[in-house]
Amino acid sequence: MEFGYYPGCALHGSSSDYEQSVRACLDLLDVRLRELNDWICCGATAAHCINHQLSQALPARNLALAERDGYKELLAPCPMCSMELIKTEQIVRGDAGARQKLSQVIELPIEGTTDVLNLIQVFQRIGTERLKSLVKKPLEGLKAACYYGCLLTRPPEALRFDDCEHPSSMETLVEALGASTVDWNYKTECCGAGLTMANEDTVLELSHKILKNAAAHGANCVVVACPMCHVNLDMKQEDIIRRYSVKHDMMIYYLSDLVGRALGLSDHELGVDRHFVYRG
Repeated sequence: MEFGYYPGCALHGSSSDYEQSVRACLDLLDVRLRELNDWICCGATAAHCINHQLSQALPARNLALAERDGYKELLAPCPMCSMELIKTEQIVRGDAGARQKLSQVIELPIEGTTDVLNLIQVFQRIGTERLKSLVKKPLEGLKAACYYGCLLTRPPEALRFDDCEHPSSMETLVEALGASTVDWNYKTECCGAGLTMANEDTVLELSHKILKNAAAHGANCVVVACPMCHVNLDMKQEDIIRRYSVKHDMMIYYLSDLVGRALGLSDHELGVDRHFVYRG
């Protein structure tokens, strides 16, 4: 199995542990990732506030590169990136005038022939039965709160792979690895996303509520598939202690961390030991 690969800025920067986890896990599953040559930022999260045409042109250029290199499917592990790419892909496919204009702006032909996938969808392609058959270390004792955040399932008219309010795709995968999951209230609530730099108070409040609710429903870890969610829920726990005098001490795993662990990879191979909250 092979996919084009768009890492986006986060996975080559502040969330390089996520890329380490994704690559280690997918390598073990014989999934090959071919990184786009000369990719650029997709524009999340500020471009749409500054220039509407730019917010479409940035992801359009990456899509055009994928078409140029013959990729029918493109993995974008960051939900912000996948959302921007998918929205632009749908515009290109459905509006000939917009397609022509964007092609002129980016100086590349674009037709809208590449499907953009998130990490959950790649694991779905692999299949839960195959994952079950490859499990070496069942994740017994793990009670996971699967956290989708704002963007994995929204906007629903663009992202149709799961229910936007009550998603369950991540739970299905995690349970196939031998873990249990909890039914909780905050699985699609916002963590504050990019406000982590501009308005930390809001991020601390939202992240505190998410972690508190996960614990109240019996979770002993949170599972994410978004680098920004991981930053806010993992890195900000020390700041939450100072602000709210509450120590959550909650492990925050990427979905690929759990798949890799169950298949026998070590925390060091996956980059789990690089997380701010880590219990080996």
